[in-house]
Amino acid sequence: MNFLAIFQSEYLKTRRSLASWLVLVGGIFTPLIIFIARMRFPHKMTNGYQAPDFWLNVWNNSWESMAMFMFPMGIIMATGLVTQLEFKNNAWKQLHTTPQRYVSIYFMKLIIILLLLAQVFIVFNGCLYFFTILPVLFLSNVSYPSGAFDIMHYTRDNAKYFLDCLPIVTLQFLLGMHFKNFLVPLGIGFLMWILSLTTLSWEYNYTLPFSYLMMDFLRNTGRNIPQNVNIHMMALMYSTFFTVIGYVVYTFKHEKG
Repeated sequence: MNFLAIFQSEYLKTRRSLASWLVLVGGIFTPLIIFIARMRFPHKMTNGYQAPDFWLNVWNNSWESMAMFMFPMGIIMATGLVTQLEFKNNAWKQLHTTPQRYVSIYFMKLIIILLLLAQVFIVFNGCLYFFTILPVLFLSNVSYPSGAFDIMHYTRDNAKYFLDCLPIVTLQFLLGMHFKNFLVPLGIGFLMWILSLTTLSWEYNYTLPFSYLMMDFLRNTGRNIPQNVNIHMMALMYSTFFTVIGYVVYTFKHEKG
């Protein structure tokens, strides 16, 4: 089977699962909540929208919940849903009878999960801008923000945050492809997330693969986080390691599904 056919097959599977809903809800939730909070006190937006650092404040306020809670939880659940599709439908044997190599099956599923993650980033950024501008269209006392919108700065942040998510994706993918029980990778993922969240001030927190997104956000907002390592390089190393180990385990697993 060619690359496009395999991609279409795997992508269509996710369209019938809750993973696509997680993309939509995960991207909209935080911008929508912030918008509702603003609309409760419209008189406070008059001066706030004219602050020189308005866009930076919006960006940091929105990413706080995304980096600390929404993205880790969403990745854990979405990865589990995608990897459990064959287990749930008892379709592994059927899948392995198709003319696809193990390497194609494994990496195409991983690519689909990364595509879903990229879609969350796109939806989140689009909704963040939309819900920020929406009051300007309906409230006479709110004008378009006068502060500069540094698109390159936010693009770099998105790229770094995406990289920070890769260890979470690849570890959860490894676990999800190995365990039939959905609750096992889900439980391990939540334990890792809670451990990373509670040890952010630890000197060696960079050894925990779930901590990089949270560390990166806190550093960007001037928090006192240990800075003795390149967390982006660590994230890349961890994600490469988990991907290779996951493929080896999948390939040599005696009973695949």
